[in-house]
Amino acid sequence: MATPLLAGKVVLVTGASTGIGRAAAIGAALHGADVAINYHSDDAGAASCVAEIKAFGRLAVAIKGDVADPATATDFITRACDALGKVDVFVNNAGICPFHAFLDMPAETLERTMRVNLHGAYYMVQAAANRMVAQGNGGSIIAVSSISALVGGEYQTHYTPTKAGVHSLMQSAAIALGRHGIRCNSVLPGTILTEINKDDLADEGKRTRMAARVPLGRLGAPEDLAGPIVFLASDLARYVTGAALLVDGGAFVNLQ
Repeated sequence: MATPLLAGKVVLVTGASTGIGRAAAIGAALHGADVAINYHSDDAGAASCVAEIKAFGRLAVAIKGDVADPATATDFITRACDALGKVDVFVNNAGICPFHAFLDMPAETLERTMRVNLHGAYYMVQAAANRMVAQGNGGSIIAVSSISALVGGEYQTHYTPTKAGVHSLMQSAAIALGRHGIRCNSVLPGTILTEINKDDLADEGKRTRMAARVPLGRLGAPEDLAGPIVFLASDLARYVTGAALLVDGGAFVNLQ
C-alpha cells in the first residue's frame, strides 16, 4: 500500500470550522497528517471538524482566534506547534465576503474585509514562515485566493482586491522563502457553495444560471478544493512554488 501523501506531516489551517478550510483540514487528515485548525466563532463546527480528523486516527486541535488581530497569528502558530510538535504545511483560508454595493460601501465593511482577508493572511503566513525557517526543514504554504483575484464582482469591490492581494503575497513570499526550502502557492476557487455565499446563492434561479456558465456543469463544493490543496502540500509538488491553481470547473476560461 502506498504511503499517504502527507504521512508524518503537521498541517495548520485557518478558518476551518466550515467550508473550504474544514474540507482542507479533513482532507489533510485523510492523507495522513495531524491537523491544527484556527476558527473565529463556530465552537460546534470546530469541535465536529476535530472529531472527524480524530476519526481517521490523526491528532487534532482547534484554537479560537480572530485573524484580523495580528496577535492571533503568533498565538495560533505557537499553540498549534506546542500541541503537535511542528508545522510542515500552512493553509491560509480564513476570509469573509459581506456583499455590498460600491457607492455606499461603509468604511468599516471595507476595513474589516481587508483586515481579515489580507492583513490576516499576511500576519499568519509570516508567523508560519518564521516557525518553518526556525525548524530548518522547509515547508509548504498554500493560500486560498479566488477566481475573484482575476475577475470583478459588482458587490465585491472590497473583496476582490483582497483575493488579488493574497495571490500576489504568495508570489512574493515564494521568492522571499525559496532559499529556506519553503514553497508558496495559491488556489483560486470558482463559485463554491459555502457559508460565505449561501445567502447570495439562496435563489435557485441564480444558482442555475451560475452553474450553466461552468463547463463542468455544476458549482463547486468545498471538498473540490481538498485534493488540490493536498497536492500542493505534498512532495508531489516539490518543484511547484509561486504558482496559482484555478479550481473553478473551467468557469474562468468560459467567460468569453
